[in-house]
Amino acid sequence: MQAGSMITKMGKFTISPSILSADFCNFAKAISQIEVSGAPWLHMDVMDGLFVPNLTFGSTLVKAIRKQTKLFLDVHLMIMQPSRYLQRFADAGADAITIHYEAETHTHKFLAEIRQLGLKAGIAVVPSTPVSALEDVLPFIDLALIMTVDPGFGGQKLIGQCLEKIRKLAKMRKEARLDFKISVDGGINEETAPDVKKAGADVLVIGSAFFNSSDQKKLINNLCT
Repeated sequence: MQAGSMITKMGKFTISPSILSADFCNFAKAISQIEVSGAPWLHMDVMDGLFVPNLTFGSTLVKAIRKQTKLFLDVHLMIMQPSRYLQRFADAGADAITIHYEAETHTHKFLAEIRQLGLKAGIAVVPSTPVSALEDVLPFIDLALIMTVDPGFGGQKLIGQCLEKIRKLAKMRKEARLDFKISVDGGINEETAPDVKKAGADVLVIGSAFFNSSDQKKLINNLCT
C-alpha cells in the first residue's frame, strides 16, 4: 500500500535522502534519521551489477521499509530490463518507480505500465545521455531524473557539465507546458545544491552528505529553501 505523497515538501524543493549511503546493518536507524530530519522522501537505488557495476538490494527491502514508514518511497531501478520487475516493486510498496532510458527499448510502454500500477512514473538518464533523447516521453512521466555522477556508487563528485542538462530539461518542460518534477542525483551537498536548484531541479537526492551530517535536520532545512 503506497503511503507517501509526491507533492509533500517542507519548502520550495523536495529532498530525498538515499539509503545507498546509510549503514546497511541498520536501515531502521536510517529511516528514523530521515523521518526526524523532516525530509519527505526516501530514495532507494536498486542495482543489479549489470547496468551498473554494483549490487545493492531488491523488492524485499522495499517491502520491509514500507512496513516501517510512511515516507514517499522513491525507487530508482538501475537495472537491465526493469520492466520485468515493475509489478514486484509495486507490490512491495513503492510510491514512484524510475527506470533508465538506457535500460529499455519500449520506454513509453513501461512508463504507462508504471502509472497503470497506480505509481508515479520516472525516467532517468546517465551523464552521457542527452536530455533530448527524452523529448517524446516527457508527456508521460511524473519525474525525470538527471544523474550527475556515473551511477553505481555513492560519494562521487558532481559532474559540473551536467548542470547544463538540467537547464535544458527545464527549458523543454516549460516550452511543452508540462509539470513533471526534475530530480537530480549525484554529488549533491550544501556546496553544490545552490547551482543544482538554480539550474531547475525540484527534487534533490542526497546520500553521503546527509548521513555524514552532524545536524541532518538543519541540512534538510537549508537544502529545501
